[in-house]
Amino acid sequence: MATTTASRSQLSYLADQMNDLKQKGTHFKLRVLEDPQAPESTFDGKRVINLASNNYLGLTTHPKLREAALEATNKYGVGSGAVRTVSGTMKIHMELEEKIARFKNVEACVVFQSGFAANAGTVSAILGKGDFIVSDELNHASIIDGARLSRATIKVFRHKDAAHAEELLKEVANEPGHKLLISDGVFSMDGDIGPLPALCDLAEKYGAIMMVDDAHSSGVLGRNGRGTIDHFNVHGRVDVQVGTLSKAIGALGGYVCGSRDLIDFLYHRARPFLFSTSHPPSVAATCIAAFDVLEQEPQLMEKLWENTRFFKKELGGLGFNIGGKTTPVSETPITPIIIGEGRLAMEFSRELFNEGVFTPGIAFPTVAEGKARLRTIMTATHTRQQLEKALEVLNKVGKRMGIIS
Repeated sequence: MATTTASRSQLSYLADQMNDLKQKGTHFKLRVLEDPQAPESTFDGKRVINLASNNYLGLTTHPKLREAALEATNKYGVGSGAVRTVSGTMKIHMELEEKIARFKNVEACVVFQSGFAANAGTVSAILGKGDFIVSDELNHASIIDGARLSRATIKVFRHKDAAHAEELLKEVANEPGHKLLISDGVFSMDGDIGPLPALCDLAEKYGAIMMVDDAHSSGVLGRNGRGTIDHFNVHGRVDVQVGTLSKAIGALGGYVCGSRDLIDFLYHRARPFLFSTSHPPSVAATCIAAFDVLEQEPQLMEKLWENTRFFKKELGGLGFNIGGKTTPVSETPITPIIIGEGRLAMEFSRELFNEGVFTPGIAFPTVAEGKARLRTIMTATHTRQQLEKALEVLNKVGKRMGIIS
């Protein structure tokens, strides 16, 4: 009789590790969304105010994006059928890349299947053994993985500490090999903005490649959502710009912007691009429509920031630790509620869900030990009534659990 998977013991260590998470109180089950991604949604059969979505501008349900997706499906079918380098580059994929390049004011763009693939695939393609990467300690996991895959020497500077970054660049200034200085534009756990002008100065001073991951600033910062490069007006000073199509853009994917030579090189050497089937035409069409909306409906960003300012102020007023002793660290629609202990963060999240507010707990290894939190995110489509109700629930549960007094 054949041995079933359940009876084999080779993977039993994974169950042991899951049991360890349960003992620590940081094990979780996936919440299942039963209707559209919206400011108020149904998860696991319960209607809740959704403070957990990256859908900053509400574009997941925007009528222009829906229409574009349906039209492309009717015209081109549901899939591309191949990787980009074989027969999977459709005209609509090229239209999207050209659209993004114009929007970001660069020569060229390449679209990847995810933001993670864009970061990891690019870093591992343009650097190699004998090169050096100088990276912010709180950079996204996709940057960390790409750096490891590159086999370059990795040097990590203290969060947003340009002086420390310069120390590390000095250490390798006379070493052969390329140097890459890399930072998130907006950091996903604290919502703070990277010090791009200072880092660009360093990259120019030491001859380093400058790279920015703008995932959480696309559609949020800069003119019509052009990101931190536009926010700081450092156009032409960032060699590699990474963005996402999965957050404010409302669909799926990632992209890299830069020189024509960079993009042509990534077409030939970025492994996620080479070995993954290209986007369905409906997704490409949706993203094209999203960039049109960014240009044509600036009131969405205005509403996003109105909601952000209100919620951040009120949340801090309740007495929660939102990342700073006097003012919040966050400068964007991401506002963390720092709890500290992982078990307590998870319990707080579950109690909030039971009371009608969804904001998941985040613990180690996503954040450092002792930095467990709930991450709240504002969107343009939250109503003032929904935000006031969420604040009321946060206040009630926070006091009941002794998180605030």
